[in-house]
Amino acid sequence: MEREEPRTAGPKQWGSLGRKGAGRLTAEEFDARNSVGAVGRDTRPAPDRSREVWVRVDDVRDEADAAVRRGRSAEPAKRRARPPRSAGKGSAGDDARRELQAALGSARGDRANERLRDAAHAFERERYEEARKALKPLAEQAPGAVSVRELLGLTYYRLGRWKDAIRELEAFRELTGSPEQHPVLADSYRALGRHREVEALWDELREASPAADLVTEGRIVMAGSLGDRGDLAGAIALLERSQRSVRQPQVHHLRQAYALADLYERAGDVARARELFRWIAGHERDFADAAERAASLG
Repeated sequence: MEREEPRTAGPKQWGSLGRKGAGRLTAEEFDARNSVGAVGRDTRPAPDRSREVWVRVDDVRDEADAAVRRGRSAEPAKRRARPPRSAGKGSAGDDARRELQAALGSARGDRANERLRDAAHAFERERYEEARKALKPLAEQAPGAVSVRELLGLTYYRLGRWKDAIRELEAFRELTGSPEQHPVLADSYRALGRHREVEALWDELREASPAADLVTEGRIVMAGSLGDRGDLAGAIALLERSQRSVRQPQVHHLRQAYALADLYERAGDVARARELFRWIAGHERDFADAAERAASLG
């Protein structure tokens, strides 16, 4: 059965669809169609961006009852701003277009660029099979096109095709040297029970020390891997080491707290689970089902 995966959002400054793919999409003003192979503003209607919250509720309810879904882009998470950073070669609109032109020639590259934009449009509307059909031939024609390989990997991830997702995201990793998709890649390995690869990616992510929310996503996946193997104590210890009761928590703080609360409940520590679910709901009433779970624990 396909797991719910990490859904979180990324700031509008990012060019990478990857932030959406792992479940992260941006806030209302961001339209991913204008970040992937874009040369001008897309005039098609943007998706409805009514206020909804995503949270990773993968099996951090087994890990969290339903997960860092990394995206149903029509329901973006409410992520606070963070400093902009490079999302990797080829992930911005002009870079993607230039990549495709370099690989296929000017005319064919422009046509491929339009197909890439159409695929991003389909992905954003959760039409993942449509996106896959558009992206697969592009990846075959231009295997060095980073934006294509990244988005195709994220599409396979959304389809629950873990081996295919790993192939494309490993290509993205090799082409860019970026840890941007490490949590998604690790979660794909985790779905196949390949926990050594999860650990290796977590070690790489920690050493790279990217933005806090990306590290948090990787930490949640690593904790989930430990939980999968029955090491609830190890999973709890991993999340507890970085858990902070901040006054104005960002989405990644809430997501980690949710994962930790779920682990507490699974381990039989109902009091701490209830306290943490209440803390989450106190800061974001509609954050996943935190309020309901707090109430159910008395």
